[in-house]
Amino acid sequence: MDVISRLTSKSQTTVPKPVRDALDLHPGDAIRYEIDDGEVRIRKVPPADVAYLRALRTTLGEWDSVEDAAAYDDL
Repeated sequence: MDVISRLTSKSQTTVPKPVRDALDLHPGDAIRYEIDDGEVRIRKVPPADVAYLRALRTTLGEWDSVEDAAAYDDL
C-alpha cells in the first residue's frame, strides 16, 4: 500500500491514518526516522522504562559533585 502526505510551508506533515494504525501510534508517541542510502524508514520508539531510568540515575549521582565539576570542567 502506498500512502502519501504533503509538507506544509513549515516542513510539517500529518502521519496518515494507515501509517498510524500500522505502527499503533497515538498522541505523544515518538517516532524514529532511519535514513539509509536515500530511503527512510519510520519506526515507533518504544516508551522508556521509567523505573529503569530512575534506577540508573541514582547510580550516576556519585559523579555529581562540585569537585567532579571542577576536575572535568575543561574536558
